[in-house]
Amino acid sequence: SQNIVQDNYETLDYSREMILSLDQVRMDSSNAFQRFENQLHLQEENITEPGEGKATLALRSLFTEFRSRKGIDSLLQPIREQITRIMQLNLQAIDRKNQTAQKEAANARTTITVILTFCLLAGFTFLFNFPSLVASPIASLTEGIKAIAEKKYHKRIHLERKDEFGELANAFNLMAERLDQYEHSNLSRILFEKQRAEAVINSLKDASIGIDEKGLVLFANQQALHLLGIQESDIVGKMQQEVREKNDLFRFLLQEQPSLPFKIVVEGKENFFTREMVELPQEGKKPGLIIILKNITPFKELDTAKTQFMATISHELKTPLASSDFTLKLLEDDRTGPLNAEQLQLVANLKEDNRRILRILSELLDLSQVESGKIELTISPISAAEMIEEARMAILNTANQKNIRVDVSLAEDLPLVKADKEKAGWVLNNFLTNAIKYSPPDEHILISCRRDGDRVEIGVTDHGSGIEEGFQGRLFDRYYKVPGKNAVKGTGLGLAISKDLTEAMGGEIGVRSQLGQGSYFYFRLKVAEKA
Repeated sequence: SQNIVQDNYETLDYSREMILSLDQVRMDSSNAFQRFENQLHLQEENITEPGEGKATLALRSLFTEFRSRKGIDSLLQPIREQITRIMQLNLQAIDRKNQTAQKEAANARTTITVILTFCLLAGFTFLFNFPSLVASPIASLTEGIKAIAEKKYHKRIHLERKDEFGELANAFNLMAERLDQYEHSNLSRILFEKQRAEAVINSLKDASIGIDEKGLVLFANQQALHLLGIQESDIVGKMQQEVREKNDLFRFLLQEQPSLPFKIVVEGKENFFTREMVELPQEGKKPGLIIILKNITPFKELDTAKTQFMATISHELKTPLASSDFTLKLLEDDRTGPLNAEQLQLVANLKEDNRRILRILSELLDLSQVESGKIELTISPISAAEMIEEARMAILNTANQKNIRVDVSLAEDLPLVKADKEKAGWVLNNFLTNAIKYSPPDEHILISCRRDGDRVEIGVTDHGSGIEEGFQGRLFDRYYKVPGKNAVKGTGLGLAISKDLTEAMGGEIGVRSQLGQGSYFYFRLKVAEKA
């Protein structure tokens, strides 16, 4: 029994080292992978509990894929879940052995009580018949019974007799000795190992709260207690319903909602966290739950600094670029002096480069506004048809340069939509610009608009090369460019900004495309309520 408990603790140590290794993957992936591999190998040699082998095998499979794919973030959560599963199995084993030890001790005490009760009855009988012979042994037995009842297992009965009382005293002493050994070995060892397991949980950097299938809070490490602002006795061993009634943060953590970053003020400082909820499945029972709060404050601060840097740099660079664009226009004017054909071509190239940089800076400014949450929207009922016509007129010159025809198809009786006219027009203009950019010369582009339930869908169809299905899911990510499209210059920000603007207006955005058959980019806006 003692060796099995030791194996459980070693598994908890291996699990803690594997979690620490995952946290170091981004800083030193080579050493972190090797450290994880070493601990996982030790764990594979130390499987003692039912279900632990299956969880360890699943962990080995996930880690092998994680290592082969060079630390892809999407596999971190499943790996952590398997490690947590292994830890939970060993914690449950320790608790189970503790309960077994207590049951065995209780059975032993019951046995002793029954035996001693019988002995007392027999003793009283002998006392009645042989007062001088049995009075002293009975007194000693009575004193011993009281000592055992008070868990004083060191108590011994010394009777220098060869009769039944002497044998009874020897049996009593043997049982007391066994109880004393058990009390000071297995039970205390189990309790000690449980304390060490709790120390492992408290050493985790992330705030963690464990709840069993009945809603009983099993543990909350020091980080979690600090955030909740309560003592361990106020949460551990309590039902979750009782705790949530007294603690607003705990009630928020139990809500079933998307795991978006949220803010907690700790000691007067704003800290940002994300919540992970890991279910621990149990056969035939409702799964238990572990709530993990990951502190993302350093990443949030870096993201804020990046956004401010982008906004500052973009703003500062636009002024000299606008000035240089004006200078280039003056050079093209014959009044400043004639230019030969080669010089005119150089000026034209400079103007195009200038405009491209200005477009990039404008997109960076728009992106920084979206990220900082400072984007200003004027939501009002607008005409989709008017917005489409304005966007079409804005890109006609660009389309004419490639001899591309721009057609419009509008459904009848289109309702007004709820949107910021300028921002919605920007999204449509971005779609049209991309359609012209990726369409071959002498083609045509279709702008369509139709009602779809409580939404109005506005889309742009082109007849370009199309986009493979595997790339479509990342088209609206920032800075993403479809492989093989590098010949067309761009920042990879336009669609990302379009997505943020559309969602800020309460709309949806998407794409449908087939390779070799062109693409259809669309966004949907809510129908404006009638006055």
